[in-house]
Amino acid sequence: MDVYTLLDRALRQFSHKEVALALGVDPKTVRRWQVRETEPKPYIADAIRQRLLPLGEPTSEPGTFRFIDLFAGIGGIRIPFEKLGGRCVFTSEWDAYAQKTYAANFHDGPDHMFAGDITQVDEKDVPDHDVLLAGFPCQPFSIAGVSKKNALGRPHGFADKTQGTLFFDVARIIAEKRPKAFLLENVKNLVSHDKGRTFSTIIDVLQNELGYTVHTRVINGKHFVPQHRERIIIVGFREPVPFSWDELELPPLAEGPKLASILHPQDGSETDGAPYIEGSKGKVRDCYTLSDKLWAYLQNYAMKHREKGNGFGFGLVTKKDTARTLSARYYKDGSEILVDQGARKNPRRLTPRECARLMGYDDTFRIPVSDTRAYKQFGNSVVVPVIGAVAELIVPRLDTIGEDCLERRVA
Repeated sequence: MDVYTLLDRALRQFSHKEVALALGVDPKTVRRWQVRETEPKPYIADAIRQRLLPLGEPTSEPGTFRFIDLFAGIGGIRIPFEKLGGRCVFTSEWDAYAQKTYAANFHDGPDHMFAGDITQVDEKDVPDHDVLLAGFPCQPFSIAGVSKKNALGRPHGFADKTQGTLFFDVARIIAEKRPKAFLLENVKNLVSHDKGRTFSTIIDVLQNELGYTVHTRVINGKHFVPQHRERIIIVGFREPVPFSWDELELPPLAEGPKLASILHPQDGSETDGAPYIEGSKGKVRDCYTLSDKLWAYLQNYAMKHREKGNGFGFGLVTKKDTARTLSARYYKDGSEILVDQGARKNPRRLTPRECARLMGYDDTFRIPVSDTRAYKQFGNSVVVPVIGAVAELIVPRLDTIGEDCLERRVA
């Protein structure tokens, strides 16, 4: 397939600006290529394949198990389960920019369903599946007035406790489809939210209302990536299985990787880092270095808070360090993770590619959106190898659970 055909395919899915961002060129250049006014350089064809277009045709393999991907984001939870032989049959993600990144990285066939807003999907329309995956957002739970509603004959059980929250959508799909297992991921603070009542409600629904055997654990991404990132993982099985967190294989924290493992080397050895690096040495572009004004502001802000006796401020790191938690607000000033560039130069933000590596994505993962959107997406993502380690505990146990689950449906 020649470069112009590849370009036309990319422009059917992405805007001129998005294609330009992915290729490290100006949007006007892309338009000139499109009308055949100028000819792209030879490497552009490979760059389009690698950064914008799915590789090959959609798989026709049935997979050894079927799973659905709810609140999918950019697909971080999906990746390990797919690598272990699963096939995704349903995805839900409402953010249009996350959808673009998801579509650029996963080439699903016509039998795959994609829903934007899960709240508008009837649970009966969700395909049957073996595993439900969900990185559901945490919203406040309101459980007041349950006894009054019971007296009035209004909904009870999980429909009452979680109505109006996005966890309700997870619960109603589990109740209807009865998957063999599920994996839910959320922030560590879910455990202590509302003095523990929120988490208690979630476990009560999953365990007592829906009848699943539930296992929970807080896991720090620092085991796998140079970032302190604690998240609660909730695993459930429709039937009791020999599952134990003691079998979870986590590299020792003391031996965890440092930032040098995810930073652009800037020594000429990285040849495919556009649009984040440039020149023969692959230097990080100057646009990621903080301006004098922003750097002065962050230093003054930190000094004021130190004088007040608290620790608010920026996080300056070197290649030998572990970073703070990457957040969705990183695009604003990058203050939680600033890379030291020496005394003569202001520190810089991580590039989106470095953020992807910090979350455990490999360099084949395509980033077809702007830096601002990419920072938000990776800040909201899971640490992929954490999910991978848990997936390796879940998948082998699926075969021990029976296929016929109609009699197990919750009345």
